[in-house]
Amino acid sequence: MKMTRRSFCTGLSAASLMRPALAQGLPLLTAQETMVQLAPDSYPATPVWSYDGTIPGPALRLPQASRLERRLVNAMEVPTTIHWHGIRIDNAMDGVAGLTQDAVPPGQSFHYAFDLPDAGTYWYHAHTNSMEQVARGLSGALIVEEATPPDVDRDEVLMIDDWLIDPETGLFVDSFASPMARSHGGRIGNLVGVNGRYDYRLSARQNERLRLRLINSANAQIFGLRLEGLTGWTVALDGMPLAQPEAVTGTLVLAPAQRIDLIVDVTAEEGAAAGILFAAGDDSWQALAEITVTARAATKSRGAPAPLPPNPRMEINGVDAAPVLDMPLQGGAMRGLKNTLFNGQAMGWQELVQKGQFWALAGQAGLGEAPFTTLSRGETARIRMKNDTMFPHAMHLHGMHFRVRKEDGALGPLRDTVLVMPNETTEITFLADNPGKWLLHCHMLGHAASGMTNWIMVA
Repeated sequence: MKMTRRSFCTGLSAASLMRPALAQGLPLLTAQETMVQLAPDSYPATPVWSYDGTIPGPALRLPQASRLERRLVNAMEVPTTIHWHGIRIDNAMDGVAGLTQDAVPPGQSFHYAFDLPDAGTYWYHAHTNSMEQVARGLSGALIVEEATPPDVDRDEVLMIDDWLIDPETGLFVDSFASPMARSHGGRIGNLVGVNGRYDYRLSARQNERLRLRLINSANAQIFGLRLEGLTGWTVALDGMPLAQPEAVTGTLVLAPAQRIDLIVDVTAEEGAAAGILFAAGDDSWQALAEITVTARAATKSRGAPAPLPPNPRMEINGVDAAPVLDMPLQGGAMRGLKNTLFNGQAMGWQELVQKGQFWALAGQAGLGEAPFTTLSRGETARIRMKNDTMFPHAMHLHGMHFRVRKEDGALGPLRDTVLVMPNETTEITFLADNPGKWLLHCHMLGHAASGMTNWIMVA
């Protein structure tokens, strides 16, 4: 990786920021360039953007009801911010450049500090030019631990990602502004891995019980996952515990930004295949995370686990009486847009394409001056999203969790990201109990970058 005079000077500025921060005892997260061997050793290493020089960034583990404090030091040549995905957070700490804070310039820093009300599996990632910055490596796990953890032998975080790499050079394929990727399914990698490794492996003993925290940190890829040599239960989605664990009997679907907490028993015998498989593009199943089974932990498994303790103040009341707000998902290849608003002006499809905008939410491409809706604090909201496009969208709400309201009025589990399939309609409902400006966008990050982004105000 070429060291330029500018990057050298940026590094000096970051170093000068680190000294007073360390003197004050503030833990740091440094956004920086580094080299990582993402591909097999026979291929070149890849220059990446990272937190603290690792892909993914350091896993942050803190107890529920504690306070997280980190000073972001920007040692890169571009502005950046951090979004703390899934946490009910003070709006000023949400990390959305242009909405909740200014981007942190090269050589500068920003102090993030907020309480952690909810236990669960979350993650943090860049939220300035997210499509490129997250794809280049700026993400990590945030784990908030229960006061009374479940009865497991080990707790493992599996950050699932993909990378689009030129095998000749090891460089990321520089198509972050590719109209093809942005207007279709998004940037899909040619190499899949876990925790920065294409060949991720764990070792375990037969009948050992593991908690596996699965995080999809990929730019656009939806993963279909299966267990092999494991008996498992889903115990939480997007950090929120299920009322009762659900046995895993088939394929798990994990869209970008979603998380699944599993408790699994290793049932494979010593030397037999075990781990997690993912659905490859050729209709085959390939190993994603392999588990090497060694010896035996117990003579038999333990049966279904107990549910995780619920997080506080997650009730949603008055759903049926709440008005429905329509937010159609529009645009993309093979559908396009007749016209929509962009930067306050009505534009047709060809003009939008020239400006790199392919998608819209409720007739608006990108962030407008006015919110999609303004809600009173404590109000119950319902938003109906009809996918009028040819592609799926992983719709993420910042600052609050929601439930999917089914046609019969039943409510699904708490989530912060929902996969809305083409030509389908999904209605979410939530309690607007967190004041501020909150983003609602597609987490296929190329879609968000090219129009599929809006926001709501809670006042």
